[in-house]
Amino acid sequence: MKTSIALAQYRLGAAELEVLLAMVRTGTLAAAGERLGVDASTVFRAIQRIERGLGQPLFERSRAGYRASELAQALAEQAERVEAALEAARTATQAQPEQVSGTVRISTTDTILQGLIAPALQVLQPRHPALVYELHAGNELVSLTRRDTDIAVRATRRPPQHLVGRQLGMIRSALYTAASNPLALSDVEAGRAAWVAPDDSMPGHPSVRWRKKQYPRAQPTYRVNSLLTVMELVARGAGVGVLPTFLAQGRGDLRPLTGSLPECDNGLWLLTHPESRHLRRIAAVYGHLADTVQLP
Repeated sequence: MKTSIALAQYRLGAAELEVLLAMVRTGTLAAAGERLGVDASTVFRAIQRIERGLGQPLFERSRAGYRASELAQALAEQAERVEAALEAARTATQAQPEQVSGTVRISTTDTILQGLIAPALQVLQPRHPALVYELHAGNELVSLTRRDTDIAVRATRRPPQHLVGRQLGMIRSALYTAASNPLALSDVEAGRAAWVAPDDSMPGHPSVRWRKKQYPRAQPTYRVNSLLTVMELVARGAGVGVLPTFLAQGRGDLRPLTGSLPECDNGLWLLTHPESRHLRRIAAVYGHLADTVQLP
């Protein structure tokens, strides 16, 4: 009876929810402590207090880290709402009604950043000079669920259902060579062309799948971890490579050997978290990218 009364009297506060959210997002005591600005032992003791108060474990411990239970996941969702509300309140007190300020973290690939996002942000910056951008360019997926980023712009055919998304169009690709290279498509088909291609960091890239299907015997001479590097090497005459048309078009040092390759088509998606989309700083950038970055 005393235990039941104690459990009934236990109330989670904002501080406890913050600890739970950090643990669910990171999965380790050290990483959660880094986010919270405390050491791992402090996080451990806080989790123990919460679990004792609730009368049940919230995480399954293993060598890989802490795996959240269904209750912990549900509490984390509520904690995200609290986090968003607090951030909105802070923003309202720090800025004039007409101002948009703060830091917006954007994750995308190097090609999309250079070809589409950076030009769009240059247009937006004079309108909202108090905004600051943290740009992460990489092929790995930065997690919106763990709030490692605020907005993601990704090439995908199936965006995650738990995120708010808008398709910006289709990324289309073609096979290119250097404008100064007399190479013809027949040379490629005859195996007389060197290939520049993504390496194993992008094994599922549409251009890789297309090349292996159409030219199964072709072995790339150059393997690189960036499509921007593919483009620069092709432009220098190192070989042929599949490039997004939005990136290659308008460059006088590149020449297409094919038209658009339907097998390489991929959707371009603008994604954010449902609990973040209404924050003024994120809504301003999300809306601008949605209106500005458009592919056919």
